[in-house]
Amino acid sequence: MRQSNMLIPTLKEIPADAEIKSHQLLVRGGFIRQTASGVYSFLPLGKRVLRKVEAIIREEMDNIGANEMIMPAMQPAELWKETGRWNNFGPELMRLNDRHDREFALGATHEEVITSIIRDEIKSYKRLPLSVYQIQTKFRDEKRPRFGLMRGREFVMKDAYSFHDSYDSLDQGYQKMYQAYENIFRRCGLDFRPVIADSGAMGGKDTHEFMVLSEVGEDTIAYSDSSDYAANIEMAPVHASYQKDQADLKELQEVATPGKKTMQEVADFLGHPLEKGLKALLFKVDEKLVLVVTRGDHEVNDIKLKNLYQAETVELASEEETKAAFGAGFGSLGPIDQPEDIDVVADNAVKYAVNVSCGANKDGYHFINVNPERDFIVNTYADLRFIQEGDSSPDGKGTIQFARGIEVGHVFKLGSIYAERMGATVLDEQGKAKTVVMGCYGIGVSRTLAAIVEQYHDDRGITWPAHLAPFHVHLLAMNMKKPEQKQLAEKIYDSLKAAGVEVLFDDRAERAGVKFADSDLIGIPLRITVGKRADEGIVELKQRDTGEQSEVHEAELLGKLNNLV
Repeated sequence: MRQSNMLIPTLKEIPADAEIKSHQLLVRGGFIRQTASGVYSFLPLGKRVLRKVEAIIREEMDNIGANEMIMPAMQPAELWKETGRWNNFGPELMRLNDRHDREFALGATHEEVITSIIRDEIKSYKRLPLSVYQIQTKFRDEKRPRFGLMRGREFVMKDAYSFHDSYDSLDQGYQKMYQAYENIFRRCGLDFRPVIADSGAMGGKDTHEFMVLSEVGEDTIAYSDSSDYAANIEMAPVHASYQKDQADLKELQEVATPGKKTMQEVADFLGHPLEKGLKALLFKVDEKLVLVVTRGDHEVNDIKLKNLYQAETVELASEEETKAAFGAGFGSLGPIDQPEDIDVVADNAVKYAVNVSCGANKDGYHFINVNPERDFIVNTYADLRFIQEGDSSPDGKGTIQFARGIEVGHVFKLGSIYAERMGATVLDEQGKAKTVVMGCYGIGVSRTLAAIVEQYHDDRGITWPAHLAPFHVHLLAMNMKKPEQKQLAEKIYDSLKAAGVEVLFDDRAERAGVKFADSDLIGIPLRITVGKRADEGIVELKQRDTGEQSEVHEAELLGKLNNLV
């Protein structure tokens, strides 16, 4: 392809709104352009890379027997109402009405659509297991789109769905998909970890995320320093051994703590470490009010709270709701003399607290010398906090360390949740109706592209792996006005194309410095420069990632390229 014929609008300056390297370099290199907040156009270079990532995905999906299809982006509300997700999915679901005032959603995911198809078309267990997938644009109305392709409102996704007549079959299908995902991300050249995860709005259980290790990742991975254990921080169980202080229990006292609202402010004012205070937060769990108590140095894990109650939704109560229930605002809540209609649940560490402080349910006041069971009753003790660095690994091997990760894939065992709600059954061997069980599996294709750039770049631009680069070779003619350079460059261009080498020919009337800078920015693995020794048939060959360069005669060029590509 001649560069003079391509839309590659490179930029010298970093865009003001681009916070991370992948966003900066994909915009500067002319791969993408923002159309609206969280909505991007893939320009020709970006589309070429996207197509190569998609090709890897298709090969691995086809290898495990999954069938590619395409489903509509616009989905009728009736399907979402069958599963209850029309109301429960949240504001991220983009909704619209057609001219007849019928309600639709732009596809954030396709569980409802594919389950309706299977319900109508598959009647016998003999047709199962069955796996299907699609690569399609998805829509989610993110509250705060950011980081370019990392968190957008419109993005390219590969979603797959498997249907089974038993949980044993689902387990087997899940493992095949898990292995395919490992193959995909390994073939993309990514440093990644599969981690135990939460299923979120998808439902179901037994789920893993595939995390690309990166400092700009929005997720925290908790991993063992002595084993292969890894989990999203929200899913890592705490197996800590707490010791109870044997000190005598002191008399409960109420003290004034004017203007002290945070745990650290209260601890400093009362002269004790953070762990000697109790933190109380009011949550709405499916509209039920629940007071959650943790140690002052621990953070409430709302996913664990959600799982404890097997709830659909969990959110922190507003300050207005808190004052209405307790007569006090944030920073002054405590479990002593709480309203009778509000559950009190506490993290396991609270059971071992002795002579600690907590809010007095009066603004500006706290209790000291508080002791569980004597001074307040806990309905349920459970693991309700986030794991911390230095905690014992849940598998009993080593201690927990943290890393940042970019989620690029997620696999779920959904079970029968969608099939039950939508009436998807098959006839079993005895001719009786049996509810199908289901798995779903997603890869953020455009996000994967951005994650690759996060791991493959330097201070000059992108350093694409050869099999994912938009082209294999970048051919630069330093001065197209010089006949010997133009003639040799055209000859090399024709020979590379004939040999099946993907080549971008910079035939533009630009200065050498501009061409070199653009070449480094775009990041094509090999660069051929036709310059001052063109009359001798000699060109410069340079590798983008290592910077290694050599002079090669054009007659030997194809052999050299074959070894490198």
